[in-house]
Amino acid sequence: MRNRYHSWRAAVRIARRDAVRAKGRSSLVLAMIALPILGVSAADLTLRSAELSTEQKVERKLGAADAMVSDALSGGAPVYQSPDGVNSVPVGNFEQAPWPEGSTDVRKALPPGARVLEDSTGSGKLRTTHGLLNTEIRELKAADPMTTGLMTLVNGRFPRAADEVAATTHFLEASGLRLGSKLTARGLARQYTITGSYELPDSLAADQVNALPGALLSPLDEALAAERLAGTGKTTHYLVAVPDGFTWNMVKQANTKGVTVISRAVRLDPPADADVPLYQQEDWNNSYGDSTAAKAAALTAAGTVVGLAMLEICLLAGPAFAVGARRSRRQLGLVGANGGERRHVRAVVLAGGLVIGFAAAVVGTSLGLILTLALRPVLEEYLGARFGSFDVRPLELLGIGLLAVVTGLMSAIVPAVTASRQTVLASLTGRRGVRRSSRVLPLVGLVAVGLGTAIALYGSAYSDQFIIVAGGSALAELGVVAMTPALVGLFGRTGRWLPLSPRLALRDAVRNRGRTAPAVAAVLAAVAGTVAVATYTASGESQGKAEYEARLPYGAVSLTMEEAGGRDVPQARAAVQKYFPVDVRADVDRVAVGNLNCGMYDGGRNGCGRYEVVVPKANQCPLWAANGGADPAERFSTAQRRALAKDWRCVDRKGGINPTEGGVVVGDEKLLKVLAVDDPTAAKALADGKVVSFDRRNVDGRGSIGIRLITDTEAADRAAEQGKDAPGPVKIFPAHQLAEDAEGYGVSMIIPPAAVKASGITTVPLGAYFTTDRFPGTEQRQQLDEELGRTGSAFGLHLEEGYTSKNGIVLLALTIFAGLVTIGAAGIATGLAQADAEADLKTLAAVGAPPRVRRTLSGFQCGVVAAMGVVLGSATGVLPAIGLRLTEQRQQTKWYEEALDQGYGGIGGAPHVPIVIPWETLAGLLIVVPIGAALLAALVTRSRGALARREAT
Repeated sequence: MRNRYHSWRAAVRIARRDAVRAKGRSSLVLAMIALPILGVSAADLTLRSAELSTEQKVERKLGAADAMVSDALSGGAPVYQSPDGVNSVPVGNFEQAPWPEGSTDVRKALPPGARVLEDSTGSGKLRTTHGLLNTEIRELKAADPMTTGLMTLVNGRFPRAADEVAATTHFLEASGLRLGSKLTARGLARQYTITGSYELPDSLAADQVNALPGALLSPLDEALAAERLAGTGKTTHYLVAVPDGFTWNMVKQANTKGVTVISRAVRLDPPADADVPLYQQEDWNNSYGDSTAAKAAALTAAGTVVGLAMLEICLLAGPAFAVGARRSRRQLGLVGANGGERRHVRAVVLAGGLVIGFAAAVVGTSLGLILTLALRPVLEEYLGARFGSFDVRPLELLGIGLLAVVTGLMSAIVPAVTASRQTVLASLTGRRGVRRSSRVLPLVGLVAVGLGTAIALYGSAYSDQFIIVAGGSALAELGVVAMTPALVGLFGRTGRWLPLSPRLALRDAVRNRGRTAPAVAAVLAAVAGTVAVATYTASGESQGKAEYEARLPYGAVSLTMEEAGGRDVPQARAAVQKYFPVDVRADVDRVAVGNLNCGMYDGGRNGCGRYEVVVPKANQCPLWAANGGADPAERFSTAQRRALAKDWRCVDRKGGINPTEGGVVVGDEKLLKVLAVDDPTAAKALADGKVVSFDRRNVDGRGSIGIRLITDTEAADRAAEQGKDAPGPVKIFPAHQLAEDAEGYGVSMIIPPAAVKASGITTVPLGAYFTTDRFPGTEQRQQLDEELGRTGSAFGLHLEEGYTSKNGIVLLALTIFAGLVTIGAAGIATGLAQADAEADLKTLAAVGAPPRVRRTLSGFQCGVVAAMGVVLGSATGVLPAIGLRLTEQRQQTKWYEEALDQGYGGIGGAPHVPIVIPWETLAGLLIVVPIGAALLAALVTRSRGALARREAT
């Protein structure tokens, strides 16, 4: 035992001395191992710091209060609640009784002697330097010590008077206001002085204004009510402080009065499930946590990421240790010549991995700690929330550092075994002996590729489990890695057609597969993962784009008003044309029945009527015909439902939101231009007084459309319940039916003004549709909101910006990541090649090769490794993405078939699950990355090396 200790001690000393002497190679390996350790340690520190403890969550929710009491909206009826106060249900069975609703007086449920702070929130449009900005308004006496932890004061002070407010820093940045500025709200003439800025620890990007209770929300609600506008949506909670805390028994007592409680004492020390009445209900499901399968999947994903990272490091670091062992072969030979055994030689090489791994652990974790601490403000801004604390967990960092040590040892295993097998004579003379590639490993790899591909195809064709596809793809990728040495040899056969420098680089890569193959495999792994994710992401992006339902043609704008009889519509139309770069403006009106001051959906109130489009019986969908019952399963067989779901009468038109009930608007040919309808016959039909229809279900066999005017809405509702037509006159219009591919974006028909006037139907202004030359900026939009706010009416404004890609930055990041890994791996392989082939380079110089050959050869060596890895990785990475997409297609097709069986297939249509290859990403990897790697290696390589010197004999 003592001899083993002394031998390992000597091995560590030799390895440490060798690492110090070969600083370049040691730094290279240390960086490869330390960089992932830096990233993992920084991620651990960030996640742990951002993860709030229960005490911190309670502080950000309750401040220094003992509890938050809220109305359960159960009309005062008793409720059961969960200990965290998130879930609650009324007590009792309401199958035969109406569900309890309404408000209750929360203050009556508070315990005696409680100190209370009212905390109300709402929203309103506040005036900024640019226009109006919709902002959250919070009425709370923030200067009270009970609120400590809820809001963090940054500058100034919290309001002390009714005409003072404080604002979040994000609101001040967005509005252009500052401390001391005057703040007003839409509809409210009263001015407020901004006295301070603060931030919400859980929401740094929140636009919020704080005022004293009753200072802003109540006056704003009164002003909006006077203008017949919707209020602020005010909700009120109560922060409560009691002498001995708010216990669980007190919470249950408060529940009997129709309120819910979030208690500090209960959150910190929750009761057992048996003591929670809510959990004892028969229909209650308390499985809110992650399922076992979800946890297993998360652990599997984490293990896979860590395993692949270690594998990639070993693939890159292993050749470095091998080269180091060859550079130190004379020293290792001396160990054998002085009586050392093979285990001693292995110990020296393994000790090198131990020394480098330990140094990488120290450097990586230290840099991760320093980097996270330095970037804490940036990380908090990116996450949108402040850290609870800078949480350093020594055991976790120790485990991460141990991972570096293990990785270093694993990287040195193969070089250690190889060095120990060399004879003393070969080591002392520097001969490498005859090196043959393994013939078994490529066969094993080929079998793994075939088996993995078969598993992935089976998973995509016959199974709903993604893990089967992922497992098969991973096995196939490992098989390609095992075949890499043989594939490198196949690449070498292309050298006969290359010029001198690339031919020498390719020959060197093939002859030294021990260092080339791992580097190529590392590039392959990185590129394969990138291509797989990029292909899957691009396919999902294409599906999302195909499923996106545009509300208008790209760049078009719609302005609609549902209330007040359209009295402010002309002013709003002019405002849009004033602030937006409008090209075409199409004014539209809507049909009004009864009182002209009625809103669009005020039928049945204050003398307001409504209208409906008369759909001919022959055009009504049999699945949902009113006189046949509501449930199609009772009237049709499965085959009939599947057939009817594809019938044109039962297929809903996609796209847009109906601007009016039934999508009926009054307009002219300008609306056709805005809706991108290029049909001269449609424009002529409007000019001739005909209705232009986008939905052929509304047109009867004679080419006409009927609109029924309903003044007695109660009689119409009774008739509908009896399956009869509603009472009221029907106005008939001649119609022109557009082609099936014409998109109305929610508009089902356009009635020309002349036809409406001739029929005697009354109309009121609805709004307008616009086309724009370019997209308006943020300031223009705020200015328009300000102008619309002056009208005192609520408008619906929509600017169609098309499908917004959510993954463009992901694809870019993946491409950059793969490029960096590829260049790094290729650069490492090139550095090892130069260190390993220094004698060959000196020979080239000795026989008269120009200095640029060294630089050119280095560049091509790097480019060859990068090109081989990128080609193999691109071919390998497509398989898992295709398998996963095929599995998703099977699942979605299965759901669609089930919907067809129920008669719902016409609502969404058949699933579209495309497989899209990201050619731009592949082109960047296949062309730009190898060329960039070659140029970078050529630039950083010295043209002249050291002169050769005869070795001492």
